Amino acid sequence: MQQPLDAQEIPPGCPAHGNVQLYGPSFGADPDGHYAHLRSFGPSAPVDIAPDVQVELITSYDAALYVLQNPASFVRDSRRWNALNEGRVPADSPALPMMSYRPNALFSDGAAHARLRQAVTDSLATVNELQLVRQTQQSADYLISRFSSEPRGQAELIAEYAQPLPLLVFSDLFGCPPEIGDRVIAGISGIFEGTPGSDEVLGGALTELIALKRRRPAADLTTRLMEHSAQLTDEEVLHQLVTLLSGGTAPLTAAIGTSSALYLGDEWQTGLPVEDAIAQSLWNYAPIANYAAHYPTHDVELGGRLLRANDPVLVSFAAANTDPKLTEHRQQLSAKAHLAFGAGPHACPAKDPAFMIAVTAVETLLNRLPDVEMRVPFKTLTWAPTPWSRSLVTLPVRFTPRAVSSAAAEPARPQAQASQQSTPAARSSRPTTSAAPQHKGGMFSRFLAWTRGE
Repeated sequence: MQQPLDAQEIPPGCPAHGNVQLYGPSFGADPDGHYAHLRSFGPSAPVDIAPDVQVELITSYDAALYVLQNPASFVRDSRRWNALNEGRVPADSPALPMMSYRPNALFSDGAAHARLRQAVTDSLATVNELQLVRQTQQSADYLISRFSSEPRGQAELIAEYAQPLPLLVFSDLFGCPPEIGDRVIAGISGIFEGTPGSDEVLGGALTELIALKRRRPAADLTTRLMEHSAQLTDEEVLHQLVTLLSGGTAPLTAAIGTSSALYLGDEWQTGLPVEDAIAQSLWNYAPIANYAAHYPTHDVELGGRLLRANDPVLVSFAAANTDPKLTEHRQQLSAKAHLAFGAGPHACPAKDPAFMIAVTAVETLLNRLPDVEMRVPFKTLTWAPTPWSRSLVTLPVRFTPRAVSSAAAEPARPQAQASQQSTPAARSSRPTTSAAPQHKGGMFSRFLAWTRGE
């Protein structure tokens, strides 16, 4: 980990000569140093989250809880955003896809929020835990099979494993047929990568999926949302699905990648379970680093700083979780006291399934490739220079090449094996082949063909 900036090393864009910039190479190289510097201004500080987009960033754990748990004074509807309404936010700003209003639970308040959130939480509650573990293991087996037996004995786990795995799991949970699943994955991946037209691709694919489920309901998350007593419109169903995709896939990629790197790192204590690596990544490397825009309904004084009505206040989950004031209390706090999943009425409704997917993904990797190790030290890994997430750019590993079969896991790591035994999910009976699939189509089509042995 980088050393924090000292008092003499003021980051570019310091409030003394402009706001701290929470994006770009300087921030990506040392986010913790930037947070340490921002704490000198109090529980919050003004930052630029993107060029010409200023927000107030909460860096204190206590202040973050106050904002997250006080919906009377801090609301989520970004249609209140002063600068946006006054035309002061660039039309092509990368902040707009993250902060602009959408008719979903994330940007709603009061009764509207309660209605949409209840539909999401009730639908998620019907997901069978053992089935979710099986889906995650099967997706992991498929991805590992694509690189595990190549003579090079090397892989880049972010691009080849951590990024595609949640996309496969979610497409399966949504009940996507192959061609629609391909476009869902292409659309959401393109949105994260900034590919023009990706919004339209994703919207078109989900619109077709919803129309399909109207004609042929099934036992999947899409149908459950549509059949919920809240009677969501098709547009509302679409936006809840987009929220689940965007709020679930990228953070899971970050959590799987960082937790794998921690577990395989030189400083990891042998014998600790995978769950501890996940928990440590959530505490120290919050996957959603800076987000949850709130808008004060009135001027609020917080720790000596004035938060003006309808000016955006973002919560730095990354800074709050590593607040130095928590240091002496961290041992007494619950392992789940971190804010990686938020808090208050907008806390992540899928935190338990997300944790289960992350644990299963890391355990499956360790069991299938028992001698996997990183090719570089953890401290030299680079982080994506974005304010929104704390995600590794790459995770290069090496291992002994082998043909992996999903029918029998390699019991390489006793702690990982023991954890899997405590969740006795049946594994797929289809063998994994080492050759790249010949099936044409996108990622989801190829995955489904592999599960059918085609």
